[in-house]
Amino acid sequence: MSKIKICGLSRPADIEAVNKELPDYIGFVFAKSRRQVDEEMARHLKALLNPKIEAVGVFVNEDINRIIRLCREKVIDIVQLHGDEDENYIKELKSKISAPIMRAVRVKSAEDVKKASEISCDYLLFDTYTEKEYGGSGIVFDWSMITDINKPYFLAGGINIDNVLSAIDKCNPYCIDVSSGVETEGLKDPFKINEIVTKIRSVR
Repeated sequence: MSKIKICGLSRPADIEAVNKELPDYIGFVFAKSRRQVDEEMARHLKALLNPKIEAVGVFVNEDINRIIRLCREKVIDIVQLHGDEDENYIKELKSKISAPIMRAVRVKSAEDVKKASEISCDYLLFDTYTEKEYGGSGIVFDWSMITDINKPYFLAGGINIDNVLSAIDKCNPYCIDVSSGVETEGLKDPFKINEIVTKIRSVR
């Protein structure tokens, strides 16, 4: 059964919703985004979060010392790099934190997927390539490009209640990552969170 990540939480009401459904992971976006949270809000939200749920920090070309601080303060449990971070950046980060590192790959071609297997991270995340955005487009990419992956990966990009079972059937990802797919008018919707968590967990 694929695990579940609800990304882009920014309000106490969002934490209340996920605490009821207990997805495996949630995401705090520290990068510039309409879902962005600052450190103070992230600390507040993490304190409200059920400890059974792991918090992922989403970063784009971030100062490495900020990530280290957030990990050491236990504000986040997993680091998601969603920018242009290279192998040297990842290796430096790994030498200074014990938290797992997830590297996002915006898929433009099958070659992007193939090269991803060489990245020295703990998890991969495959997302839709869009020219002027690092993520959060809400657009699905061609899942058939994902083949022969040698490490657990998260699948993102336009996943919602209507296509989530197809995503699991075609890709069998380690984790399904949803954000806009559980929103109504730009805000997390408790009903949609319940609906998609229930549907994912119905797959055995």
